[in-house]
Amino acid sequence: MNTPPANPIFPPAGVADERAAWLVRHEGYLKMLAQLEIDSRFQGKFSASDAVQQTLLEAWRGWQSFRGSTEPERVAWVRGILAHQLAHLARHFAGAQKRNVAREVSIDQSLARSSQRLDQLLAADQESPSAAVVANEQRMRLAEVLGRLPDDYRRVLVLRNLEDLPYDEIARRMDRGVGAVRMLWVRALARLRDAIDDESRRSP
Repeated sequence: MNTPPANPIFPPAGVADERAAWLVRHEGYLKMLAQLEIDSRFQGKFSASDAVQQTLLEAWRGWQSFRGSTEPERVAWVRGILAHQLAHLARHFAGAQKRNVAREVSIDQSLARSSQRLDQLLAADQESPSAAVVANEQRMRLAEVLGRLPDDYRRVLVLRNLEDLPYDEIARRMDRGVGAVRMLWVRALARLRDAIDDESRRSP
């Protein structure tokens, strides 16, 4: 009796569970990157959730097309899918018909830089493959924690640590004094570190 070929959209239960768990674990991270890109390029024309949900769907469908072998490579692969989705949404809202590959590459590079800045917040050591896996888990946790912070705390951390803006520009965007922004950033960073410590203590 011939075994039917595997269906990439409806894989066996165990494989599907593993795939779904990976995608769900990275959803907050992808949403954080998408929000940064939308804020800096597309000025709220569409939501990060729109791009991320389509990215997760495409990653699910195209899971078997991934040709890498490491966790960082898979993360880079899904970031590339997100870049494609962001470019597609930008093209749609701009009324353009032709795909712009250069724009997708530019967005992918921007997403990678934002991801590196997340790592800088963690100051993770990634010299070994096992350390890279740990750093990836920390990155996912950081994105989730950032998403739960009060709006002002999250915004000042995003503007300062992820967008790398000077204090005077952050003060202008947040309609605060430079001194007030500095104090807000210090408090936000302390809250972030406390939240990450709490997450680490709760983790098995």
